[in-house]
Amino acid sequence: MLSFEDVLAAQDTVSETARHTPLDYSHTFSAMTGADVHLKLELFQRTGSFKIRGATNRIASLSEAEREAGVVTASAGNHAQGVALAATRIGVDSKIVMPERAPVSKVKATRSYGGNVVLHGRDYDAAAEHAHELEREEGRTYVHAFDDEKVMAGQGTIGLEIYEDLPGVDTVVVPIGGGGLISGIATALKGKDESIRVIGVQADGASSVAESLEKGHRIERDSVETIADGIATRTVGEQTFEVISDRVDEVVTVSDSEIAVALTTLLERSKTLAEGAGAVALAAVMEEKFDFEDGETIVPALCGGNIDLNMLTNVIMRGLVETGRYLKIRTVLQDRPGALEELVEVLSREQVNIYGIEHDRTSRDVAMSSAEVELDLETRGHDHVDELIDALTDEGYEVDVLV
Repeated sequence: MLSFEDVLAAQDTVSETARHTPLDYSHTFSAMTGADVHLKLELFQRTGSFKIRGATNRIASLSEAEREAGVVTASAGNHAQGVALAATRIGVDSKIVMPERAPVSKVKATRSYGGNVVLHGRDYDAAAEHAHELEREEGRTYVHAFDDEKVMAGQGTIGLEIYEDLPGVDTVVVPIGGGGLISGIATALKGKDESIRVIGVQADGASSVAESLEKGHRIERDSVETIADGIATRTVGEQTFEVISDRVDEVVTVSDSEIAVALTTLLERSKTLAEGAGAVALAAVMEEKFDFEDGETIVPALCGGNIDLNMLTNVIMRGLVETGRYLKIRTVLQDRPGALEELVEVLSREQVNIYGIEHDRTSRDVAMSSAEVELDLETRGHDHVDELIDALTDEGYEVDVLV
């Protein structure tokens, strides 16, 4: 099993490529949660993710013959970039298999770091199967995204940094996909101080670790579905599951809606952009998915910031909906001059901003003397939404909330 000494040994190797990322006290999230919250800003790492650490440590361990043959790996995006950069820095050829639906930004970034990208399969696991085929056919060394002690040890250097910067930390909250990150961090922190609590977080739609721990053995989900593509794996690794079972205190899950709220709040209040997988740890703290005391010193690890711009648009919109900042409604008006103006007057009185109006007098769902109206609205929170719906109802409008 991965040891504390393995993580210590990785520190010098990793520091040649990876940055010591900031640990930032957050007034905003401390006030919101009652805890003493410090954000580990690993999303400021080279390549925008922690993955460069494990990739650097693994590739540095290759023999001369292995370097000549090159490496191959599979990744949803962040590990791909880490392997591509680490390999290119020492002159090793890298072939990276990514899911066909991998974010365009991550595919482009991987290629820019020198990786030869192959798109294959619907998710990480399908991509990994193809990568192993290439490993056998071309004699390359497979660099696993998480189930490798060298990779786990490299990721664990984050734990060493957290302890160095904040030795009084009580709880560290870490995202889990395949388990390499939390295995390394838990090993590092428990090696420094056994009393430090390590909490793992998964997305509801990719909760293989939470389900495996509940059943007492590794399980594989039939599919995964989450906006946190960086942790969208169907199963946990064999080696990582062993470490998690031994050293992680608790594993919780968060919904995509909760991830979206954490991401948008982080962006709005801390001016920091995380990807979905990078925001799950903060979501678990904000939603109090685990018990903690007032004033407890908590470090959520924000592990990645490589979010696709199209995904960012969707996530921000979901976050606005969940916090009552965006509302889409439908109502029916009499088809006569001035009817729409009267509706707009109610909205104005309630201080609602209108993003868009769609007015349809040809809808088959309403009488020929009526017109259907859909409105996209900017609101100021759930209480404001309730006040608006009440005001419209009092004026005789029947309102359907669409979003």
